[in-house]
Amino acid sequence: MAAVEKNSPRTIATLLAGAGLLLTAVALFQTLLPLRAGIEQFSPALVGYLGTIYATGFVFGCVFGPALVKTVGHIRTFSGVVAIAAAVSLLYPLWPNVFLWLALRFFSGVALAIAYMVIESWLNDQSDNTTRGRVLSIYIIVANVTTMAGQLLVNVASTAGQTLFVLVTFLLCLAVVPIALTPTSEPKPIPTARLELTGLLSISPVGTIGCLLVGAVEGAFWTLGPTFGQLRDMSVFEITLLMAAFVLGGTVSQWPLGKLSDHHDRRVVILPVALGTVATGFLIAFWQLSDLWAILVLATAHGALMVPLYALCLAHANDNVANDKLVQTSSGLLLIYSIGAAIGPTVAAQLIEYTDESGLFVFISVVLAVFAVYIVYRLAFGPAYDRIQRNPFAPLPKTSQSVFEFEVDDE
Repeated sequence: MAAVEKNSPRTIATLLAGAGLLLTAVALFQTLLPLRAGIEQFSPALVGYLGTIYATGFVFGCVFGPALVKTVGHIRTFSGVVAIAAAVSLLYPLWPNVFLWLALRFFSGVALAIAYMVIESWLNDQSDNTTRGRVLSIYIIVANVTTMAGQLLVNVASTAGQTLFVLVTFLLCLAVVPIALTPTSEPKPIPTARLELTGLLSISPVGTIGCLLVGAVEGAFWTLGPTFGQLRDMSVFEITLLMAAFVLGGTVSQWPLGKLSDHHDRRVVILPVALGTVATGFLIAFWQLSDLWAILVLATAHGALMVPLYALCLAHANDNVANDKLVQTSSGLLLIYSIGAAIGPTVAAQLIEYTDESGLFVFISVVLAVFAVYIVYRLAFGPAYDRIQRNPFAPLPKTSQSVFEFEVDDE
């Protein structure tokens, strides 16, 4: 088959179509599973374990996925791992057993991490210095829009039945079609993610600690946000609006906050953003609002502040590394984030068990308050801030190490 030249609109469109279908399915399932777990009388602690095991599988996928892609190629890898994700999605409603669900979530985490890296490495390979920024921007828009759409799709059928699980499988199967039929040669090998904690801490203590703690709070929110809504007696429709509002807030705020940080010490921007997240988290936890719109406004504000934190921490760390180390550093920070995402759901779920549903946002607020204190300490007593280079902010998804190659210019 003849290779299609770079910047081919048809190739990029097919890759984005596959990504959109994949992300829609993932977002739908992300809200559906905790809701179904509640219906099956799973405790918040068990729901937290599901989030932890998924993030653990995601780490495995980031580490071992590149070797699989190198062995069998991008198309076969994507088709295989998405087929696994689709197959396991059908098993949850058939056997609502916590041990089976934990095993299924692990395999889903592995499969989806690899699927993301295939699409992102291919999109990067199809771009050059003149189009890479536009392709990344379109990918981010597709990711945000489909994530919101996936939340709202939960409303098309009952969470107590099997229809929504079948819909997830249907979307995953559709995602394979444009990727499998992409008319181009496969891209270069995917970089392997490596964790060098000591090196990352020496490069950027605030960036490294920030990625860990932000991973913990975001992992907790995405796992237990629907459980919070259930325990507050919100309807399924209201819960999906709550989750979508969080995404909407983050979508709107990332670029303005990122561009602001490009012109200042990023820590000075990260600090008030973290404190704002603390404040909105405590308001959601303890302000017993009965008006849906007031809840959605708070959720939007909370998302607008919390979602950009990872990208801000990543940008701060990358200011301190040379261009040829960007992918390596960013990949390590993604693993740090994923480790945090594995820890957060279990800890937050235990807090919910010992208190009530407000424990989720208490956890988020306390963790980010600790982060804010650490930033103040570094500003007051740490070495002077000295960038090696100014890398413009980019609100990169937390999907795979392949996305970081968008930040690196072609030689």
